[in-house]
Amino acid sequence: MRGRKTQLHIQLSSGDQAELERWQRLGTLRVDLARRGRLILLLADGHSFADAARIVGLTLRNARKWALRFLERGIEGLYDKPGRGRKPVFSPRGCDVFGQDRLRTTGSARQVAFAMGLHGVGCAVDA
Repeated sequence: MRGRKTQLHIQLSSGDQAELERWQRLGTLRVDLARRGRLILLLADGHSFADAARIVGLTLRNARKWALRFLERGIEGLYDKPGRGRKPVFSPRGCDVFGQDRLRTTGSARQVAFAMGLHGVGCAVDA
């Protein structure tokens, strides 16, 4: 065989394999978790990184990343790290993260400009 040989070999315990197979049957699981679980199952069955990544729709780099995280932390490593993504601007309670009431933009353009303090500064809204 040509190409680079990998030193990563994934051996699944019966509990881990049962859990990852359960993920594949669930209809309510997030797609990214199901994809990562499928990747680990394929790698444990002896597929190469390139084949497993192509089957589940990941890049080779991402497939290696998730395999390494699985080897380091087990199934918990397949979840996203906390704090990923954009920080919220508005809270569900109707205030922004600074505690101020958020601007409701359901009114007219004149009401929005007034709420933002733009009235009387030569806006087209005041014309």
